[in-house]
Parts: sequence; structure tokens; C-alpha cells
Amino acid sequence: MANLNPSHATKQLLAGYSGIIFGSLGIHKFILGYTTEGFIVLVISLIGGYFTYGFTLLIMQLVGLIEGMIYLNKSHDEFVDTYFVKKQGWF
Repeated sequence: MANLNPSHATKQLLAGYSGIIFGSLGIHKFILGYTTEGFIVLVISLIGGYFTYGFTLLIMQLVGLIEGMIYLNKSHDEFVDTYFVKKQGWF
């Protein structure tokens, strides 16, 4: 069982909502502390979106939407165990 503190619950809500709204920018990854994954999402969205006329931007927004819904649908214990203890970076 994971050790819960109030900042984990706040990060769960912030990461979930920012994943849904700003998923293509990778803000939800930065909130959770996954800077490498956040930069990957940001670069794929911006640079890939430039060369594909926004197609990869839409794909990354869909990925962020799915990840945001996953974050919000997990219980607090499961969320902390998955993203702070086990450090699972994707989905």
C-alpha cells in the first residue's frame, strides 16, 4: 500500500484535467515529474504537427485525453502506486 499525502491527490486531479485539456502539450507529464516523457510529447506535437499539418498534434491530444481519463479513474492508492512508487511513465 502506498503512502498517501495531500499533494498526491492534488497531482492526480491536476494531471488528469490537464491531460484532458492540454494533452498534446504534455503538461500532465510535467506535473507528475516525468520530464523526459513530457518533452517527447511536446516535440512530437509541435515539430511533428508542423510537418504533418497538425495530424500528430491531434494524435498526441488523443493520447493525452486517454491518459487523463486513466489518471482520474484510478483510486488514489492505485494512482500513487503506479505513478510515484513504480514510476510508470506511459499509460
